[in-house]
Amino acid sequence: MTNSLPKRLLAAAACAALVLSVPATASAAITQPSAPTAAAVTAGAPHGSIVSATRIDRLSPARVSATLRAAGFPVPEHPLGVDVYRVVYRTTGTGGQPTTASGVVTLPRSGDGRLSFAVYEHGTLPTKRYAPSVAPGSDGRLVPVMFAAAGFAGVAPDYLGLGLGPGRHPYMDAASEVTASADLLRAARDLAARHGRGLDGRVMVTGFSQGGHAAMALGRALQRGVVPGLRLAALAPISGPYAVERAELPAVLSGDVEPRSATFYLAYWITSMNRLHHLYDTPGQAFRAPYDRTVEGLFDGRHTEEQIAAALPASPAELLTEEFMAQVRQPSGAFLEALRVNDTTCTGWRPRVPVTLYAARGDRDVAIANARVCRDDLAASGANVRLVDAGAVGHVHGALWSLPRVLRAFQDLLT
Repeated sequence: MTNSLPKRLLAAAACAALVLSVPATASAAITQPSAPTAAAVTAGAPHGSIVSATRIDRLSPARVSATLRAAGFPVPEHPLGVDVYRVVYRTTGTGGQPTTASGVVTLPRSGDGRLSFAVYEHGTLPTKRYAPSVAPGSDGRLVPVMFAAAGFAGVAPDYLGLGLGPGRHPYMDAASEVTASADLLRAARDLAARHGRGLDGRVMVTGFSQGGHAAMALGRALQRGVVPGLRLAALAPISGPYAVERAELPAVLSGDVEPRSATFYLAYWITSMNRLHHLYDTPGQAFRAPYDRTVEGLFDGRHTEEQIAAALPASPAELLTEEFMAQVRQPSGAFLEALRVNDTTCTGWRPRVPVTLYAARGDRDVAIANARVCRDDLAASGANVRLVDAGAVGHVHGALWSLPRVLRAFQDLLT
């Protein structure tokens, strides 16, 4: 289910994640460091306190340029050298229990001036070892490098259950996207202080695909003061599924979302939301045979997107029972509750900073209707919001088109 793109970039259409291509025979060679167990967390430990912080790379300006260019990412003018850290930190699980999560923090090697944070939230990802803190070629690793090379402190959470986080990832759960991100900002602030770096308190937030949803959720939380001393300064999500009920599911039913991609997303979302909202008692209520016996196991964090896609059928109607296809057509009950709890990232608040939404009308993974609904919801609250259409290009190409513009916009705020 991956398609080769120029400059060694893979478009995982079923997963909507950006990663550098790794030969199939080499993928197993990606090693994952030992993760601290949740037992290492005490109930009294503050959110965002660092369990471990390991410098995993030190890049000269020349190496920064070469690495970003090879991946097809923008290179800042006069890039700085960058130190890359893997951080494991304390946070909370979906039930409020103490746990750990991991992520990436990048710091520019120039010691001049006080730093602003630039947060990047990565896209849909089912595989622990491809998360930012453990996958050198992932977008979640390289975009923070790009930001640090431009003079920011870069931050990219793995989210709960990915990277070195224990358990399964609660896919598209806005609440845990926020806690994992906000607590990594706390840890990053501590890490920067340990290295003698001052911070100016501003946080600029972007993200792609699922990360667009996470970026909007984090922006809202930052404006409400979730991390005292840090304030939202800019918000520029890319191709996020902000309105699954009102935009994404209708696009699935109309065929505007590619059927195999829709099948993947629905399988991931339903199995995740069942753990949080109890959508079904047994898998057979949601999934047709033989998938009812296999689909939950596919999203254990060990299977790759290619393995998952190969084990799923070609369309949602082949995967889901008629009862659950009816839920896709007209959500109700717990299914509707799960949608509406998480379809709130653009509703009920007025950002006090300009918001730019990037999307692509040719996107067949996350329909541009999501961005249009989000724009209208924010505008109805009085927000200053702009929607920029990347054109008749696909999901990943829309992100590649948008990232240089996000970088320039964030840099303009530094001057």
